[in-house]
Amino acid sequence: MAAALLPGTAGSLLQFLRLVGQLKRVPRTGWVYRNVAKPESVSDHMYRMAVMALVTEDKKLNKDRCVRLALVHDVAECIVGDIAPADNISKEEKHQREEAAMKHLTQLLPEEQRKEIYELWEEYEQQSTAEARFVKELDQCEMILQAFEYEELENTPGRLQDFYDSTAGKFSHPEVVQLVSSIHTERNKLAATTSEPHS
Repeated sequence: MAAALLPGTAGSLLQFLRLVGQLKRVPRTGWVYRNVAKPESVSDHMYRMAVMALVTEDKKLNKDRCVRLALVHDVAECIVGDIAPADNISKEEKHQREEAAMKHLTQLLPEEQRKEIYELWEEYEQQSTAEARFVKELDQCEMILQAFEYEELENTPGRLQDFYDSTAGKFSHPEVVQLVSSIHTERNKLAATTSEPHS
């Protein structure tokens, strides 16, 4: 049996990074269930969310914190996988699994980083700050942007409508509302172009 690694050592950091690296190979379940070819990974999703947070113009938000929340919010999925609503796992059960995964993951880090990453995850889960609520909107906005891109790539406008339906009425931050409106405009253009009769 392997000896327990001491938190803060190069060995434990390597183990943490290898676990987080699994996110590159965890496909987003919603796309898998909808038979999307080459579905994005969880880390693909988190990366674009972090960029979305980085380019926000909202001076009232702590941008650095938003980027950190985006980078951490789904990190437990490297252990538990991407649990989707269709998996019929209760919110409580999902939270418990992810909480245990976060405790396991962060135990590999020195105390300061352990505390920071765990608290960021908790902040997002509890939606306890303006930053956490903004990043939650980015999470859902990024999902429908990705849905639009898959429809565009497959030339199947409207195929992923249920992802749009699941986010209807959930956006309130002005920047996100504008972005969502632009996505809908582009999506409607795609639908109109695809439905035009070809001569």
